[in-house]
Amino acid sequence: MIYELKISLTIYKIFYAVFFVVILSLVRGVTYSEEIGIVLEGPMAILAISFCADTCTQEMVSRRSEIQRLYPMKKRLYSVYKRLVIQTLFLLFVAAAGYGLFFLFQDPGTGRNFFEDEWQLFLIFFAAIVVTLGFWGLLSNLFSCLFQNMWAGIGVCLMLWLMTNSSFGNRYFGAWNLFSYTFRSLENNSDFSWICGKIVCICIGIMAAAALPKIIEKRG
Repeated sequence: MIYELKISLTIYKIFYAVFFVVILSLVRGVTYSEEIGIVLEGPMAILAISFCADTCTQEMVSRRSEIQRLYPMKKRLYSVYKRLVIQTLFLLFVAAAGYGLFFLFQDPGTGRNFFEDEWQLFLIFFAAIVVTLGFWGLLSNLFSCLFQNMWAGIGVCLMLWLMTNSSFGNRYFGAWNLFSYTFRSLENNSDFSWICGKIVCICIGIMAAAALPKIIEKRG
């Protein structure tokens, strides 16, 4: 596990992830606390794409791929999934910390019952961002393995990100959009139709996880 931690969370990765969230919380203005989750989801998805894209390809860059091929496939897959889980958990911590930084730096408007209202908003954000980070991290790793190139994997995911995290994606996909949480109605807190978009993410993520072993076997 220590080896996987060192491979997954290098110093430069930790630095740019923390730096990214700190700068975002400083320069991206919010008026009300309900907007924090909206501001964070899209950028955190980009961070997950870049952060997890080299989970498999780093073996090729470091020339350890020949050694990796000697290991049983189950061990190789277990190693990849462990790294993805470690990276996702770290990004989840960064996202939660970033949520708090908006209160520290910007002091947005809150509800009358601060603790009850804000904790509810945070827990909803937390549930949504778990799915978002897991989905985009897994997807970028999948395409990077498929093309055997980290930048190709990032490029494909960014195209999908641009299409769905936009007015076009909101207009044509609605509640089934991958970023349905971002485009949810702030005026109606009882509307949870955005969960449909997260269900889509989970379903695609399951298919990606099922396809990854075959891709690693053929390409790895």
